[in-house]
Amino acid sequence: MSFLFNKIVDNRQDDSMATIMRRRRFELFLNLLDRVPRPLSILDVGGLPNFWERMGFTDQPGIHITLLNIHDEHLAHRHFTAMIGDATDMSNIADQAFDVVFSNSVIEHVGCFAQQRKMAQEVQRVGKRYFLQTPNYCFPIEPHFLFPGFQWLPLWTRTFLITHFNLGWVKRISDPEEARTLVETTRLLRRRELHELFPTAELYEERLFHLTKSFVVYEHW
Repeated sequence: MSFLFNKIVDNRQDDSMATIMRRRRFELFLNLLDRVPRPLSILDVGGLPNFWERMGFTDQPGIHITLLNIHDEHLAHRHFTAMIGDATDMSNIADQAFDVVFSNSVIEHVGCFAQQRKMAQEVQRVGKRYFLQTPNYCFPIEPHFLFPGFQWLPLWTRTFLITHFNLGWVKRISDPEEARTLVETTRLLRRRELHELFPTAELYEERLFHLTKSFVVYEHW
């Protein structure tokens, strides 16, 4: 089991399938970014420094990256800035304040569909263009708990599983209310829902074993 985890889903491993797919996705982003004149500003909503480090994209000339998170982040790179904020309410940021808004596997963690709509609206408001990725609800392996069909199970079943077992990236949670909250705030999106949130965006499907594992929406490039 650990071998399969390391070779397929562990994005901390350079040769895992997850890392390979992430790098392919980032190549798409870089190809789009080449169209944008420097200097330029990127807002990474919910991102961490190690993502950009793993992609080899730190201290790029003419590019400044702001990381927006609910907690402060320690930064070791001069072209990075940390900002404390909420992905669903960026009212402290002006319209089109950033040349690019980037977000990787975040919108599925902000809560219910209404909260996801708020994030989508903010992403489209504060950026002149955007690039957002999220896992596919219909892919048979849930990417956080790594349990087949986990996202399709009733709420009480998912809560029970989390309170009794370590699942994927998530260690067992003994408190049922905490487990229930985690389940309720991890909401994968369907293709039609993503179209509803980003109605004019281009949509890229990331495939694994001929199935769509995740989606990327992007616009105004």
